[in-house]
Amino acid sequence: MANTETVKNAEKLVERTMKGNDASHDAWHIWRVRDLALSLAREEGLSSNPDSLEVVELAALLHDIDDYKYLRDPSEEKIVENFLEEEGVDDIKKAKILAIIKGMGFKDEIAGVANGGFSPEFGVVQDADRLDAIGAIGIARCFTFGGSRNRVLHDPAILRRSDISKEQYMKKEEQTTVNHFHEKLLKLKDLMKTKAGRNRAERRHRFMEEYLKELYEEWDGRA
Repeated sequence: MANTETVKNAEKLVERTMKGNDASHDAWHIWRVRDLALSLAREEGLSSNPDSLEVVELAALLHDIDDYKYLRDPSEEKIVENFLEEEGVDDIKKAKILAIIKGMGFKDEIAGVANGGFSPEFGVVQDADRLDAIGAIGIARCFTFGGSRNRVLHDPAILRRSDISKEQYMKKEEQTTVNHFHEKLLKLKDLMKTKAGRNRAERRHRFMEEYLKELYEEWDGRA
């Protein structure tokens, strides 16, 4: 585990900076990702290294504070960096934490940003975040976010975008919440970086597939 005082301060920072977010990206999301990341770290054999666990826990706690979807002021982009500096986190750990946070986004992966040399800490934090985006929790979060942006639930006339660029993914054009499953969520299982993450993703992925099958049948009046 990370330094207790630093973790407590990170938790306070999460509660303070994310309290205005919708429930898809609130503090509960952070707590789940932190717990998942530490669990995956143990499965991946990182528990014997306190420094690795410190990097994992702090990166998991801080990973969404600078999320571009919720930035209210350009000055917020430095919140995490300033926090680590103020907490006296040493330069090596700070660099690892920032590298994880800056490199774990789906938008960067579809843009072809190389992460083939990712660290074990990066793998467990990114996998934890992606696990929280799929399965039962992922479905709930997807519809919560879509509702917060007044997106159409489903419209068969709006074609799915299976292969999209970073620019298309970030562009605020008309899309449906259901289409987001095909744009991103159903792809995450195959993008897991750790064995532990892949094992957990299988079950959550199957749940989403079954859910979508039922949704389409009900939408068409076949069920």
